[in-house]
Amino acid sequence: MVVSANRLELLQIADAVAREKSIDRQIVIDAMQDAIAKAARSRYGAETDVHAEINTKSGELRLARHLQVVDQVENGAVEITLAEAKRHNPAAQVGDVIADPLPPFDFGRIAAQSAKQVIVQKVREAERDRQYDEYKDRIGEIVNGAVKRVEYGNVFVDLGRGEAIIRRDEMIPRETFKVGDRARAYVYDVRREPRGPQIFLSRTHPQFMAKLFGQEVPEIYDGIVEVKAVARDPGSRAKIAVISRDSSIDPVGACVGMRGSRVQAVVGELQGEKIDIIPWSPDVATFVVNALQPAEVAKVVLDEEADKIEVVVPDEQLSLAIGRRGQNVRLASQLTGWDIDILTEAEESERRQKEFLARTEIFMNALNVDETVGQLLASEGFRNVEEVAYVEPSELASIEGFDDDTAAEIQSRAQEYLAGVEAELDEKRRALGVEDELREVEGVTTSMMVALGENDVKNVEDLAGCATDDLVGWTERKDGESTRHAGYLDGFDLSRQDAEAIIMAARVKAGWVEAPVEDETEASDEAAEA
Repeated sequence: MVVSANRLELLQIADAVAREKSIDRQIVIDAMQDAIAKAARSRYGAETDVHAEINTKSGELRLARHLQVVDQVENGAVEITLAEAKRHNPAAQVGDVIADPLPPFDFGRIAAQSAKQVIVQKVREAERDRQYDEYKDRIGEIVNGAVKRVEYGNVFVDLGRGEAIIRRDEMIPRETFKVGDRARAYVYDVRREPRGPQIFLSRTHPQFMAKLFGQEVPEIYDGIVEVKAVARDPGSRAKIAVISRDSSIDPVGACVGMRGSRVQAVVGELQGEKIDIIPWSPDVATFVVNALQPAEVAKVVLDEEADKIEVVVPDEQLSLAIGRRGQNVRLASQLTGWDIDILTEAEESERRQKEFLARTEIFMNALNVDETVGQLLASEGFRNVEEVAYVEPSELASIEGFDDDTAAEIQSRAQEYLAGVEAELDEKRRALGVEDELREVEGVTTSMMVALGENDVKNVEDLAGCATDDLVGWTERKDGESTRHAGYLDGFDLSRQDAEAIIMAARVKAGWVEAPVEDETEASDEAAEA
């Protein structure tokens, strides 16, 4: 059979559109079939179920209407009786679909325009899907493109097979682009939207710097040196923490390069942003000391419960440690994930003196002793009356100037003081309406009962309904700043594990959950041994 020019032209158009839009040829042919079927329905009736089929080899076009085989026809446009269906196909049965061939026809101007719109729409949708599928897997990569236009500070970049946007807040400060400039940026998000996939780029994202180092430093690309953390103040300063998996390779030296060539290439791309390259350490204290470079650190005090770290620096190093407008300590905090408080040695000494005097005062008032005895107890490291009351008597007796009788007398006074405090607290918790049963929950003290009562937790069920954050509080980090939210039991030196244990004990006590099997097994073992 000789193939007409028109038939071949359909396939040539499909091939040309598929190549131009970088989409599958079959998608274009399917769009053509849908468009021709729509145009045919305008000729044969909107209710008619018309289907078009283009032979992908010859380009031959076939039109047919699909009819449902039924016992009784209610809609002649889409249904056919069994008797009539058997004329087309002797094996037809009720429920089958019969394809009734339709003669070809010439498209009118309106039908042709409608068919064109369908094809354009289908091809555009396929192109958008192709762009989304291509770029959604490239999140976390660096891409290059030409600046297409600049609108209100937002830069639109032509990536060749898609268009991306660098929003004004994702640009490095004081950085400008003109139409035609080459732009390099980090793909941080790809969203499927009605008007097509939106590809969002960033030049301020911390990972943009990490990826730039990956391109400039072969050891990072090969996985020998790893970038563990990045913190940036875009356009001004940044810190990057690196570690080497090979002890013979210096991670900092590898990133700096010969005469600083590698780091300077990154600095040039980031508009002169100063970069501190820091060796990463699994030890938090060491890592924080490294992160605060170039400042020297005299001492580090870690508070793991509050995710907080206190750093003591020499007086002359304070401004260097804090940095201009707090930049150095802020970047170090972002890099390490810890809140960092910086004190000078003089400030720390003054604070320690205040704490010493406060403890001395507490011991003098609670134990009815003179200043010398109070200072001796404070200097020996006792922090509160409870520690004095329940320490081994021999430890107290070993303090210079104390003997067994003195130690016994001090402990007796401490225990009497605590008993008085306990009675006052018990009276207070009764006034708050806190039930006696709450005392039976393991880990709950009278002072805790008062604190819980003040926060409207007055029985076992109330405590069982609490979350860990309710008891010990939580820290919320937003825009690099941390906000501490207090818990009901702040000030009780309670860890999150302790709080979880108290809540679980309350739930067991309230009958909400069963006691853990491990605990029951251990209890039975202990009973058997006894």
